[in-house]
Amino acid sequence: MELGRLEYLQALVTEFQVTDSAGNSRRRSLAVLAPSVPSHTWRFSLAEAKEQVLANLANFAYDPKNYEYLRQLQVLDLFLDMLTEDNETLVEFAMGGLCNLCLDKTNKEYILEANGVEPIINCLSSSNEETVVSAVTTLMFLTTPQSRPQTTALPVVECMLRFSLSANRRLSNLASVFLEDYCSPPQVEEARSLSKHTAVGIPLPKD
Repeated sequence: MELGRLEYLQALVTEFQVTDSAGNSRRRSLAVLAPSVPSHTWRFSLAEAKEQVLANLANFAYDPKNYEYLRQLQVLDLFLDMLTEDNETLVEFAMGGLCNLCLDKTNKEYILEANGVEPIINCLSSSNEETVVSAVTTLMFLTTPQSRPQTTALPVVECMLRFSLSANRRLSNLASVFLEDYCSPPQVEEARSLSKHTAVGIPLPKD
């Protein structure tokens, strides 16, 4: 049963890699052989295939039984790499997968050592609500005495102050918890004072 689990996850990772490689090869081939073919007709199917595989991997990250296998297959690196993709759906699934995985101490340490905090912070500027919620939650899980200076840096606290005023109740509640439980009163006061004098350039996600 356990061997089957590993093999299935390996198949998903391989499928994702093959789809990615096939997409690059197909783009080059079509550009030469069929330049008149609208690019969206084949990009769409390739993007959907990648999204489906990444969604499956993110779902498997819910189960602690899969943690060791996902580390072995370097899925944490895959999720981190996807955070810089232009495809918002890939970013959403990757961010959700990391959010699930960082509940585990070993996974948390790996993400921190892989300099994963910065790309996660960058996801706070996403227009996708799910991506932002996962990013905020992940920053909470990743906060340790050592990582706190980065996870609660001034721009992050400023961002949480803005989120706490959002009409989106889900986001505002989560941001309020972040400010109350992970930031010191002086940090919040400094961010609040700075926000009065500067325009914070992180837009709120779309409802």
